[in-house]
Amino acid sequence: MEPLASRIRPKTLDEFVGQEHLVGEGKPLRVAIEKKHRFSFILWGPPGTGKTTLARIYANALDAELHELSAVSAGKEDIRKIISKRDGLFGRPQVLFLDEIHRFNKSQQDFLLPYVESGALTLIGATTENPSFEVIPALLSRARVFVLEPISEESLKAIVKRTKLKLNRDAFEWLMGYANGDARKALTLLEGVESLYGKVTVENLNKALESPHLRYDKKGDEHYDTISAFIKSMRASQPDAAVYYLARMVEAGEDPLFIARRMVIFASEDIGLAQPTALVVANAVFRACETIGYPECAINLAHGVAYLANAPKTKSSYDALRAAQADIMKHGNLPIPKKIRNAPTKLMKELEYGKGYEKYDEESYLPEKLKNKKYFKNK
Repeated sequence: MEPLASRIRPKTLDEFVGQEHLVGEGKPLRVAIEKKHRFSFILWGPPGTGKTTLARIYANALDAELHELSAVSAGKEDIRKIISKRDGLFGRPQVLFLDEIHRFNKSQQDFLLPYVESGALTLIGATTENPSFEVIPALLSRARVFVLEPISEESLKAIVKRTKLKLNRDAFEWLMGYANGDARKALTLLEGVESLYGKVTVENLNKALESPHLRYDKKGDEHYDTISAFIKSMRASQPDAAVYYLARMVEAGEDPLFIARRMVIFASEDIGLAQPTALVVANAVFRACETIGYPECAINLAHGVAYLANAPKTKSSYDALRAAQADIMKHGNLPIPKKIRNAPTKLMKELEYGKGYEKYDEESYLPEKLKNKKYFKNK
């Protein structure tokens, strides 16, 4: 039987719920769909906020042939197959919906670029990660980015209403807290409750959540919930909770490199300068997972988790990076002070590049507009 989320999926903008800043009257995506503007774009937002649905509505409005791929499993050969099946210059538009576009590596994105640039493919990328960091600049410059927001309470009410399932206020509030802005997550649990117990109550929602019939899905909600709990437990310096969520992932067969990769990120993002050796340990765990694999590498993971959870924490380097990136987004590439510019040629020296440079200069090397800016703060 077709999943509930698929059965009630909107087919037109009039049926679509939420994301009013994009699809409300006069808003950019609605205008593009209504006027059948053909262009590539990226939908950036949390899971279950309508990215796939909007891609299908857009492609339908263009009377385009829609090709749906997941970057997790797709590759260059899949793109070649799509291009080879084109109807020709005056055929139907070819729209490629690439879910989890951030999973495409640089080489794969480079391969996709000329087809997007020439118009052979209209690309709709979907991602939960910041495209500024995950999509190559050349591809990003040829696509608009639309930011989707978590589903609001009002929108979730409208979505639940379409299921024709009856919920009292307590059950809805429980579901709203559980879904955390993810409509698909809410619908998946509702479907489980309906099939297991029939009636939607807080008690049945809780029972369905713990039911073995709703198993850990490495590409689904349980995957994201568990890794989130894992990271937050380490951040709170709770090694017991962290190793518990680690054990859940290990027992579910989660990719150890996925877990180790998040630990490497955590070592710099949350521990950083408070204990610089955390990055060394996290990288060693990642390498151990690469060379040893399951089941033994679970011990390496537990070793690393205990170390990271017990380590002191500071986000000073992470916050400094984000603050600097915000200034770059705001001001663009400000002129670099001449005294610290490279001067390999006579002309550059005549232009006073490198003039006055001293190795241990105390004067700020930041651009003039940011001279007094402090990105690193004592914490």
